[in-house]
Amino acid sequence: MVSKYDFVNKDTRSLIALEERYGAHNYAPLPVVLREGKGVFVWDVEGKEYFDFLSGYSSLNQGHCHPKIVNALIEQAQKLTLTSRAFHSELLAEYAAYITDYFGYDKVLPMNSGVEAVETALKLARKWAYTVKGIPPDRAKIITVSENFHGRTLNVISFSTDPKAKKGFGPFMSGYISIPYNDLEALAEAVADAQVAAFLVEPIQGEAGVRVPDAGYLTGAYRLCKEAGVLFIGDEIQTGLARTGRMLACDYEDVRPDILILGKALSGGMLPISAVLCDDNIMLCLKPGEHGSTYGGNPLACAVAMAALEVLNEENLVSNAETQGAYFRDRLRALEHPNIAEIRGKGLLNAVVLRHDHADAAESLCLEMLRNGLLAKPTHGDKIRFSPPLVITRDEMDRALAIIEQSLAACF
Repeated sequence: MVSKYDFVNKDTRSLIALEERYGAHNYAPLPVVLREGKGVFVWDVEGKEYFDFLSGYSSLNQGHCHPKIVNALIEQAQKLTLTSRAFHSELLAEYAAYITDYFGYDKVLPMNSGVEAVETALKLARKWAYTVKGIPPDRAKIITVSENFHGRTLNVISFSTDPKAKKGFGPFMSGYISIPYNDLEALAEAVADAQVAAFLVEPIQGEAGVRVPDAGYLTGAYRLCKEAGVLFIGDEIQTGLARTGRMLACDYEDVRPDILILGKALSGGMLPISAVLCDDNIMLCLKPGEHGSTYGGNPLACAVAMAALEVLNEENLVSNAETQGAYFRDRLRALEHPNIAEIRGKGLLNAVVLRHDHADAAESLCLEMLRNGLLAKPTHGDKIRFSPPLVITRDEMDRALAIIEQSLAACF
C-alpha cells in the first residue's frame, strides 16, 4: 500500500503543510522543521544550524541527545521496557532508592507527563487532608496563585487564570482558592481557612514570563503553611534539575517542599518521565488501587532518569547554569537597549520583556532570531523566554548573544 506520506517533499514548506493538514491545530510553532540535535544545537531539514534557546521548555537541561542518556535508553530498551505495575521490576526498585536519596525524601511516586505529576500531588494532598488533617469529606481546598501554569488537563485548568486556557472547556472542578502570586498577606488570609489542605506554587513562574518572586517569598510561604498545618507543594517541573542555578529553585531559600513535583529534564528529553516525592506521612495515605499509571515507573524510564540525574552532577550543570545565566543577563543589561524594558531570571531560566508599539513585536523578534540561527519563543505577549541547555559554553553563549544583539538591531 502506498502511503500519502510517500508523495511529500521533505522540505520545510511541504512538511509544515503536511502537519497542518493532518495534525491538530493546538500549537502555533515557528516556521522551522527540525531533524537533528546535539548539545545546544539543532538542525533543520535543510541542514541549517540553530542555537536551541527553548530546550524543550527546559526538558533538555543536559542538551540534545546526551550520549550517556542515549546509551542508557538503548541498553535498557534491549532488555525490558514495560512491565506495568502489576509486577515488580528490578529497575523501579533501584530508581526509587536512587531518586529518594538524591532529593532526600522517603518515597517517590513515578508518573509520565508533568501534568500527571501535578494531578498526583493534588490527589495526595486531598487524601492526606482527609486521612491526617481531619478535613470533612469532599471539603478540602487547595490554594493556587494567579498566572500559574501547571498543565492543561480539565482539573488543572480549573484553577488557571489564563482565559485562553479555560474558554470553551467548562464546567470546571471546584475546591480551589486563587490568590495573587508573590503576596504573603493574601496567603496568610487564605491558609486561615481550616479546610485548606495545600498550597501549590511554582518557585519561579516560567510560562508567565519567568516571574521571579521577591526574596523571602518562598520562606515566608513555607512558614505560613507550617503554622497553619497546610502542605507546601513545590512544582519544580520547569525550574528544577539545575535549570535556575540550583538543583531546585526552592534551594535558593532552603525550602524543602512537603510534596515535590519533577518532570521535563528528569528524562533529559528522551521520553515523558515525571515524579512526585514526599515523606511517608503523606505518601502512605495512598493505598493500592487508589492511584496509578500503566507506564509510570517503567524500566526504560527508570534507567533513563537515573542517567539524566547522574549527568547533572557529573557535569556540574548547577554551577554552569548559575555562571552562564549571570553572564547572559549582565551582557544584555549592558546593551541598555531602549526596547528592552526588563531582563529577569535565575540561572539559565531567563526572559526579556520588550518595550514596543506593536502587538507582534516579540513574535517578530523571534522570527528574526530564527533567520539568524537562534530559536526562542514568546510567552504571554511581550516576553521572550531564553533557556538554553545547561551544557552551553562561554564561547557558545557569546555567539548566541551576538545573534540576539544582531536581531534586536534589525527589529528596532
